[in-house]
Amino acid sequence: MERETNYLQEREEVLTPILAIEEASRCLLCHDAPCTKACPAGTDPAKFIRSLRFRNFKGAVATIRENNVLGGVCARVCPTSTYCEGACSRCGIDKPIEIAKLQRYLTDYEQLTGFEALEAVEVTKEKVAIIGSGPSGLAAAAQLALDGYKVTVFESKDLLGGWLTYGIPANRLPQTVVDNEIKYIKNLGVEFKTNCKVGKDIKIDDLRKEGFGAFLIAVGMQNSKSVNVKGQDLEGVINGVDFLAEAKTTNGNIKVGKKVIVIGGGDVAMDCAATAKLVGAEDVKIVYRRTIEKMPADRKELAYTQELSIPVFTGFKPSEIIGQDGKVTRFKAIGMFDDSELDLSADMVIFAIGQEAEKIEIVDINEKGIIQTSNYMTNVEGVFASGDIVEGDKTVVYAIKDGKEAASEIAKYLTSKKEGAR
Repeated sequence: MERETNYLQEREEVLTPILAIEEASRCLLCHDAPCTKACPAGTDPAKFIRSLRFRNFKGAVATIRENNVLGGVCARVCPTSTYCEGACSRCGIDKPIEIAKLQRYLTDYEQLTGFEALEAVEVTKEKVAIIGSGPSGLAAAAQLALDGYKVTVFESKDLLGGWLTYGIPANRLPQTVVDNEIKYIKNLGVEFKTNCKVGKDIKIDDLRKEGFGAFLIAVGMQNSKSVNVKGQDLEGVINGVDFLAEAKTTNGNIKVGKKVIVIGGGDVAMDCAATAKLVGAEDVKIVYRRTIEKMPADRKELAYTQELSIPVFTGFKPSEIIGQDGKVTRFKAIGMFDDSELDLSADMVIFAIGQEAEKIEIVDINEKGIIQTSNYMTNVEGVFASGDIVEGDKTVVYAIKDGKEAASEIAKYLTSKKEGAR
């Protein structure tokens, strides 16, 4: 049965207070808390579940926010089956505690009641510049602000949030949630400057003259990788990053083909396919070059596309896009493991085969465009990097982990520099 939903409707229903407490009561109160050990961002699910279990709602919210300022975001987009829920001790009994739903319930409670667990502190320390307002930059900005630093976030685009705003579909992550999290960080004293690209509109040397003592590059990887397929210049061919950005920033009011082919096997491909279907495409198909077992997409996201009746063709790579009068009409692919061929009618083809960063000239990068760091410090004095732009897991929660750790390294650097100057 095809799932009834729309692009702006959140996929997961929020728990009621009674159901939330009942779910928290299933916790085994493990002494070693494997769920907490498995959270990259250190959100400490064991502690906030205990607080919720005994109806200490504000204490539970405080635990989340003190450890993860983007708790409302992570509650919706974190692959919990890989991390906290996957490590839950109840997995060997029946099913894991629904940690993400409990976290969402608590952060929603916080928003509805107006309670704020974190408060701004007096600025007593140096100025720090964060380049990029994605999850890693936001996490670092919040931590540094709470430590007394004067933090300014520079964002090259119109809107704040990076991939949270321009990539993750509204039915997974409503923009109101992103905006509320950013407002929270603003209330901590963090300043934001949009439409300002560091390296172009303003140079790091200029910022140093303005008194900035350290910099964090957290620009993410928001460019789609290029393809080399005959017919890729036809009208109706688009990259996944641009497609998702247009859908998110227009609340789903975009033109979409009737027959859409999505190329790729990651979460971005799943998001593209689901979005296309939800905004009006009649027929959506996914084509992936490897087997379904090797698809990097989260299993939950793959299952969701199947609920939307979106088939996946595995073992095929694009060979040609055929058009008429400059517009896409058909899509062809050849088998990766045999001599089979795929010939599908299409009027839109979305390539979601991976992402890469814009060319970064400020610091050294490797052949993959990844910034080289040591304890988050780049080859340039006082310049750090975190998030998708450095080595590591490319998830929101991992970006938050990086941002927090990078903030700690920046604080150590500035402290040692001050002590050395005495």
